[in-house]
Amino acid sequence: MIEGTIVKGIGGFYYVETAEGLYQCRARGIFRKEGMTPYVGDRVEIEPQDDKEAVITRIFPRRNQFIRPPVANVDCLIITAALRKPEINLYIIDKFLVMAEYQHTDIGICLNKIDLAEPDEINAFRKIYEDIYPVICVSGKTGEGLDELQKFLNGRKCAFAGPSGVGKSTLLNHLQATVMVETGEISEKSQRGKHTTRHVELFQLADGSMIFDTPGFTSFEVLEAEEQELAFLYPEMAPFIGQCKYHNCRHISEPDCEVRSAVTRGTIHMSRYDSYCKQIKEIQEMRKY
Repeated sequence: MIEGTIVKGIGGFYYVETAEGLYQCRARGIFRKEGMTPYVGDRVEIEPQDDKEAVITRIFPRRNQFIRPPVANVDCLIITAALRKPEINLYIIDKFLVMAEYQHTDIGICLNKIDLAEPDEINAFRKIYEDIYPVICVSGKTGEGLDELQKFLNGRKCAFAGPSGVGKSTLLNHLQATVMVETGEISEKSQRGKHTTRHVELFQLADGSMIFDTPGFTSFEVLEAEEQELAFLYPEMAPFIGQCKYHNCRHISEPDCEVRSAVTRGTIHMSRYDSYCKQIKEIQEMRKY
């Protein structure tokens, strides 16, 4: 038996990178019976059939897993944004951040296309997030900030997540010149990127880091969190939870709410609080059905 990592899955075949090379694998039928599907990123045990083919016999426990796209064991989600082309939507960025918090990944924010933005716009964005998460400002066009982004990967299995069109594939191309991910033109009408990646793949970079290239991470997992859990997924709110007058405070309109007091003081940024309120409403609406 040999251990390895699934780096690609196409048409029922899984490609497993091991210390002895790359194997094309089928999964044992028992996984299907157990409702278990191998995901890219899975650490697995395989039984070689010959020099190039093998059977996956075991899937090791996962740190986390995502359904859209189907990947597992993401060490770090790099939430990628752009201030222009497309115009930024902070609520969408915050939803990605909550998704990452819920899946217990490390988190970084990559602000791309800074060559298109004014310094005061960049500083305003940083002011919202830099006390909560690392913020790396880059330009996929000029190369500015890419060395800092490379250092942030730090040997981990990372995935770039964010709205379509913010330049995720372009950044991946820069990070590893030998990995040429097809990039899509931006629609002049919608300013949104065309989906170009058609399958999930895990690339090894020269420094030992690994990056998921996926056709997804532009939409959201269905958030299974309850109302009382959501504030814990906003790290800047967590210190104030339990200090409100009511133990079941949802931090919306209740009196003597310490979270709302922190918003008034500026300790919690208003845009983040607005996103929280919108997500609370979404959770409440979802629970009706």
